[in-house]
Amino acid sequence: MTPGSPPTGNDGRPPLLVTRHLPEAVEARAARDYDARLNPQDVVHDGAALARLARGCPGILVTTSERLDAAAIAALPDEVRIVATYSVGVDHIDLGAASARGLVVTNTPDVLTDATADAAMLLILGAARRAGEGERLVRAGQWKSWTPTLLLGVQVTGKRLCILGMGRIGQAVARRARGFDMEVHYSTRRRLPPEQEQGATWHADPEEMLPLADFLSINCPLTAETRGWLDGRRIALMPDGAVVVNTARGPIVDDDALIAALRSGKLAAAGLDVFTNEPDLDPRYLDLPNAFLQPHLGSATVETRNAMGFRALDNLDAFFAGREPPDRVA
Repeated sequence: MTPGSPPTGNDGRPPLLVTRHLPEAVEARAARDYDARLNPQDVVHDGAALARLARGCPGILVTTSERLDAAAIAALPDEVRIVATYSVGVDHIDLGAASARGLVVTNTPDVLTDATADAAMLLILGAARRAGEGERLVRAGQWKSWTPTLLLGVQVTGKRLCILGMGRIGQAVARRARGFDMEVHYSTRRRLPPEQEQGATWHADPEEMLPLADFLSINCPLTAETRGWLDGRRIALMPDGAVVVNTARGPIVDDDALIAALRSGKLAAAGLDVFTNEPDLDPRYLDLPNAFLQPHLGSATVETRNAMGFRALDNLDAFFAGREPPDRVA
């Protein structure tokens, strides 16, 4: 399907379904430039509801909470021509089914790199220094005095950080880690050029770097190859007392294996911002004091969430103006 003039509403603007309640500035721009159908109640819609709501809309602005599998894509009305997702990740969309139907799909790269890398460092520090436990202790009124052995954590400065996935976000995490004098190792399919490595050590096989991982930061996309990648066998390769953080996608981690390692003390701690089946995460994490948990806040700054929305609208604007959307993924 190629860009072109869309069906228009009564006032000449293209109808646009916005599936979730987005930041005020983003919704204001959408309402200005489109006949926007907004969701002020922030209801999460299933595929059947999306198909019903999308009637008459050539464009849909979705988020990761909408699962556009092959069945959901097939159910969309014929007039839907473009889906702009408010995310970098596109694992919630069946791109093959979208392409087969001729549906254009775009994402929002670049704009959330720094916020997500900041969140990764938050998880590294929070998990290593037992920040969650400390805050709960204070809030519960159970902190009685300073003691030499209270909540002793793991030192971050000078340790080895291994990064699984050295794309934009992984490289931004590495830059921040160097501020803590961390020794950076990474694994990707292809080695980065020296100016991007900035002294980091590349491992063609990610398993070869795991024995070095005082800290492991997961920053790769979710694919068939990475689903369940951090399993019990790979955790066993890591040093005792290591720390795992994940700001990528929950299913990259085998929950059974990670929970067992946290319970046994094989891993000192984990910092998790993403989960399998979120928000219905595995309830066993809630009882683990050494799991530092966040509710998928990696991109949650005003600046970043606005930029994500504007990037999605930029793609829609280009499509409806007859141009190729800059961030087309299908």
